[in-house]
Amino acid sequence: MSVRSGVSEGTLRMWESRHDFPVPHRLPSGHRRYSELDLARVRAVVEAREQGLSLTAAIERARQLTDGPRPSVFAAVRAGFPQLQPRLLPKRALVWMSHAIEDESVVWAGRGIVIGCFQHELFYRQSERRWRELARTAERAIVLADFERPRRLSRAPAEVPIGDEDPLMREWVLVCEAQPFAACLVALERPAGDGARRFETIWTVEGRVVREVTRVCCELVARSAPELVEGLRAGLTQPPAPPSTQLRNVLALTSRMVAYAAGG
Repeated sequence: MSVRSGVSEGTLRMWESRHDFPVPHRLPSGHRRYSELDLARVRAVVEAREQGLSLTAAIERARQLTDGPRPSVFAAVRAGFPQLQPRLLPKRALVWMSHAIEDESVVWAGRGIVIGCFQHELFYRQSERRWRELARTAERAIVLADFERPRRLSRAPAEVPIGDEDPLMREWVLVCEAQPFAACLVALERPAGDGARRFETIWTVEGRVVREVTRVCCELVARSAPELVEGLRAGLTQPPAPPSTQLRNVLALTSRMVAYAAGG
């Protein structure tokens, strides 16, 4: 809990003793066990404190988070990191952002994880050549779309199907976690009567956010193809990319995005 939330063990114990928060499950041995909901609530307290709320008010707000399966990657990011405010962007902007992250991933992700959600197989096939290059350099490359069945291919991303009613069918997701590069793009498509595709969009290089997006994506992959994420979950308990790399990553991605935008 301390590693994944960024809150020291002493602070967690102080909150528990003074505010009865969080409330872990106790084993007969006395050891604490925390749920994913506990983690989300602790992170919500941290974010609320950074926004200026008192500890009491932050804890009270965090208690309102409810349990249950997270329906989407976008929902998980909004619940866990409320300070990240989405921006409404057209599809072309997401294409530029995605290409920038993919380009940096090819450079840095020699031992990294790259996961993307394309909604429809047709959209993925349009980018398949780029993703085959990603798969060549990454430790694990996985794509989700309305494929007919799971497929694990040689020198290509593993393909994981999602259903027509799956919330991911409304989302655009791209995450790369490697060292020293980490970045994610998460967007929710808004209904539009004019035919233009627009998305509520969040992108960041913050290590703990990227780590959470990677973890949630692995959970979603595991629903239909658990073998694809075997061996990855242990690595996700390690500390994420340090803040010292974030400025370099932001500058690199911004430069690539500007270049794509300038090229039309």
